[in-house]
Amino acid sequence: MAVIRWGIVGCGDVTEIKSGPGFRKADNSALVAVMRRDARLAEDYARRHGVPRWYDDADALIADDGVDAVYIATPPESHKSLALKCAAAGKPALVEKPLAMNAMECRQMVEAFRARGLPLFSAFYRRAMPRFLTIRQMIEDGRIGDPRFVTIHHFSPPRAEMHRPSAPATEDLPWRFRPEVGGGGIFVDTGVHILDWLDFVFGPIVDVQGRAANQAGLYPAEDIVTASFAFASGVLATGTWCFSAHRSYERTRIGGTRGELWFSFFTPDPVSLITDAGEEVIDLPYPEHVHQPLIQTVVDELNGVGFCPSTGETGTRATLAVDAILGPYRSGVRAAAT
Repeated sequence: MAVIRWGIVGCGDVTEIKSGPGFRKADNSALVAVMRRDARLAEDYARRHGVPRWYDDADALIADDGVDAVYIATPPESHKSLALKCAAAGKPALVEKPLAMNAMECRQMVEAFRARGLPLFSAFYRRAMPRFLTIRQMIEDGRIGDPRFVTIHHFSPPRAEMHRPSAPATEDLPWRFRPEVGGGGIFVDTGVHILDWLDFVFGPIVDVQGRAANQAGLYPAEDIVTASFAFASGVLATGTWCFSAHRSYERTRIGGTRGELWFSFFTPDPVSLITDAGEEVIDLPYPEHVHQPLIQTVVDELNGVGFCPSTGETGTRATLAVDAILGPYRSGVRAAAT
């Protein structure tokens, strides 16, 4: 079986523990090159992680004959252009979430890889992570009966760096607060994980409505989102995301005809199964490198011995849902600016 030689474009914080080591530790996988625009930081990353080659130019890494596949871990604004370069070079790509800035860009990426007969993967790692596979299996095994509804609550206070007396200069903000770089705010960065995993469990979202606003005025992106949506399976869902609340709280509740599951998407807190028999608390910890199980599925598919459940097509569906939820808000912002 071939060893898949990976290159990373954008070796920032997410690659330090969550993803980067997984490319070295997965079976039949090796991390051979990394790229960052700051050459000093790229060299430092390569040295610390034992990576033989480093670049400060993405084109050079993509063109490297010793790189078989590319992991794109840059902010979303550059996902499309980098992915298209990978397709042109004949190399499969694993692209961070959200897959692109909007569904139109996602479709262009999917079509480019399809035209070359290449796989395109999206980095929604919860589709392969043991914690979430177990929760999915519990639902499929009927532990809560027939699923009926989902409620999502994700609240947090304004982030410390946002506490400023006036609206901050856009260029000083992390990309997650800049819609022109990330496609939206924290909802787009994190909420898309929830939407994608629910798609994985209950099938595609077939109807969605949403509202959003910028209530605190601390940064350009939306800071509150509400949504209601329906899945192909008939399950209905509602969600509220507020990032200017008084405290942090994040739980998802899945209810059925015989019980409920309560769990967190973003912390490894125990999962609660509540039925007429009482509450069962189940410890489902995170792996050391949360991307590694998904990376293994990508490597296996590239070697023809398995498949990856997180593709360009599934990543596009998540972005379609985001576009539908934020569409009225985005239109209003554009109208206000003209």
